[in-house]
Amino acid sequence: MASSLESNKIAAAVLTAGVVAMLSGFVAELLYHPQVALEENSYVVAVTEGAGAGAAPAEEEALEPITPLLAEADPAAGEKLAARQCASCHTFDEGGANKVGPNLYGVVGRPIAGSEGFSYSSGLSEHSGEAWSYDHLNAFLDDPKDFAPGTKMSFRGLSKTDDRASVVAYLRSLSGSPEPLPE
Repeated sequence: MASSLESNKIAAAVLTAGVVAMLSGFVAELLYHPQVALEENSYVVAVTEGAGAGAAPAEEEALEPITPLLAEADPAAGEKLAARQCASCHTFDEGGANKVGPNLYGVVGRPIAGSEGFSYSSGLSEHSGEAWSYDHLNAFLDDPKDFAPGTKMSFRGLSKTDDRASVVAYLRSLSGSPEPLPE
């Protein structure tokens, strides 16, 4: 007889917990109405032109060009950076295989999305017809997702202008006939 009394207590506890959970759901729906939308803003903020220094939105900073730095850039430093930042996805030797990213030998001056046998993302394919100029490489190495929205490349970019110039100088050296430096 004691076992049936214990099983009745357990069943009652389970049913009570279910009823409490169900009732708390109903009460929550009564208190919170997520479907209600405001027909107008609660606060109206008047903005006047030139009201202060913080009134105008900040313009994007222009990317510092690397072309003046290329003549003095250190390809050896660029090679070290590329080995640390790029080698997990790219190869650099002539005739090297594509990895997650395309082989970068001879990339300076090569058409964008133009490496044979590599399937490019839509972000880079939209730039086909253009070549990897020093300015394009600078912009891409600064922020790949800004240069080519939709790119599959997960690299954050190189924030320092000197680092980008060194990497581009290294990439320039990876060619039988390197592209001339800009004047």
